Formats: sequence, structure tokens, C-alpha cells
Amino acid sequence: MHAPDGFIDVPASAAAGVLAVGAIAVSLRGARRELDDTARPGAGGGAERTAPLAGLVAAFIFAVQMLNFPVAAGTSGHLLGGALAAILVGPYTGVLCVSVVLLLQSVLFADGGLTALGVNITTMAITTTVVAYALFRGLVKVLPRSRRSVTAASFVAALVSVPASAVVFTLLYAVGGTTDVSIGKVATAMVGVHVLIGLGEAAITALTVGAVIAVRPDLVHGARGLGQKLKLRVNGELVDAPETAEPVPAAARSPRKVWIAGLVTSLLLAGFVSFYASANPDGLEKVAADHGIDKQAEEHAVADSPLADYGVKDVDDARLSGGLAGVIGVGVTVVAGTGVFWAVRRRRTADERAEDTTPAGTSV
Repeated sequence: MHAPDGFIDVPASAAAGVLAVGAIAVSLRGARRELDDTARPGAGGGAERTAPLAGLVAAFIFAVQMLNFPVAAGTSGHLLGGALAAILVGPYTGVLCVSVVLLLQSVLFADGGLTALGVNITTMAITTTVVAYALFRGLVKVLPRSRRSVTAASFVAALVSVPASAVVFTLLYAVGGTTDVSIGKVATAMVGVHVLIGLGEAAITALTVGAVIAVRPDLVHGARGLGQKLKLRVNGELVDAPETAEPVPAAARSPRKVWIAGLVTSLLLAGFVSFYASANPDGLEKVAADHGIDKQAEEHAVADSPLADYGVKDVDDARLSGGLAGVIGVGVTVVAGTGVFWAVRRRRTADERAEDTTPAGTSV
């Protein structure tokens, strides 16, 4: 789904870039609240915990995006990650997670054009996150309040988010496509193949969300408030504790084990399992080739990067080259992502201190 340079013309790409910058600015403000909210007592707690967890989500998405899976007719698909990120760490933080991944993929691995970065953030980060989280929240409100409901809602939300991303790309192509191709054909082909890819996205998202909920539901943003109420024994009978009671102590445990397990899993997926991923073109590449959209594709500006095409330059062994590139990518993403969320969280803390020290009636 990574659009290269040349598919969309400069004005439309620039407009998408402006939209992406605006959405990221809004997400930075929203992520401050989400990270702070996650840091409240009993919610998985502490700024020193939330930033690494969000960074880990970005690294996991990077790793799983290397695992193209076959869908149909010589086409493959891969995780987009917006639904997964939104449900695990919140929609604003989710937009930032996927945006970090897309930026690093473009700059380091020549995957997704530099001038098309705004297009890719719009389709893969913003659209998937907004659509998936809106649908997810609607579903969990009407479904029974249970962990299974969260998993089921994540499956449906992820499934819908992928063809939604394909629709947005088609709209951008209708505005700024560089080849004369029927928009109806593009829309039909893009939505059709991405519904199939959405099934893979849904399965990966539901399995991941379900696995985290099984061990630490307090760390899942979308599962907040679904834990069992604390029971008190009054006159020999069990009754619900008041809402103001202290949270269950288990929710305050360190997420270190989850973080380590997630990082090891990401390294294994990117460093080893990725070698067995499908070599077929992904949905966008297949549609572009079949309909002549790729005629105006431009060579990537960093095509000579030492990590271009997810391989390490001058390492001849394909398995070793791809594995090293994957491991490096996971490492860089977790460090960069954690750094971004540390900075976001620290900025909110500084703002709070400024508010606390500002005399009443004085504007900052």
C-alpha cells in the first residue's frame, strides 16, 4: 500500500502532505492526553512505562509489515497497523505510531516515496486509525462488556479500515493521478483486493489484541473499564465496591515482561520469519501494474540507501541481508518511537507545571 513517487501529482501530494502535517499536529496534542491518561494510577502507569510501550507498538507494526501474506491471483498483502495501534495505545498515539513507521520506511528502506509521504500517512495512518477506532468504539458500546467483545470489535474494525484506506487512495488518484486510467476500474480493483487483505489485517489485529488482553488487559487502551469490579464482603454477601475504591493492585504491575516479549517477537518476525514472506506484489503494486498506473512511477530518492529494499548493502546472503535489515529496522523504530513519545509526554508534564505555577487570571 506504500505509494511511490509519481503515482500522484505534486499538487495533490502537497495537499495530502498538508493534511498529514495537520493531523500529526492534532495527534501530538491528543497523544499527550492519552499518554498521561494511561499513566494514571491503576492504568498501567507511569510516563516511564507508556512511552516505551507506544514505541514497542510502532516497532511491532514495522516488523509485521515485513510479512507479506498471499491473498489471491498473485497478489499479497501486509498489515497497515492503524487499527491495531489505535486499540492498543489510543487513536492519537496510533496515528503517530504508524507515521513514525512510514517515515523510517521511506527514509531508510526506500519503501514509499518521499514526496508521497503525505499520501501514505493520509491513507495508511490517518484513515485506518480514524475509521477503525470510530467503528471499534461504536461496537464495544453495543456489545456485551467483555474481553471477547473487544477482540471481536477489533477484528471488524481492522477489516473495514483496509478497504477504507483503498477508497481514500482512489479519491486522491481521482484528483491527482498521473495516468489516464478509469477511476471506476481503479476503485473496483483497489477495494476488491483490499477487502481480501483486510481479512489478514483483521486476523493479525484480533490475535494481537486478544493475546495482550489475556495477560494484561490494563495495557490495552480499548479495553479500559472492562475489568471485573472489585468485590467487598458485607454481612456475608459479596457486593460491588464503590466506584471511588482503589483499583485492583494487579493493574499496577510493571509491563516490563510484556515489553520484552513484544520486542523479542518483533525481532524474530523481522529478522527470521520475514524471509518466508510472500514475494508477490502487494495490492497497490498489483493494481498499478495491471492498469498502467505505474507508468509514471519515479525511482526513489534514496534508492541507493544501505538498507534499500529491506536488505543490507554488500551482504550477499539474502537470508542474512534481509534478517539484519529487519533487526536494524525494529531497533531504530523502537528507539525513535520511544523518543517521540517521551518527548510528547515530557511536554505535557512541562505544560502542567507551567499551569500549576501560573497565578490565577494570568494567561500563558
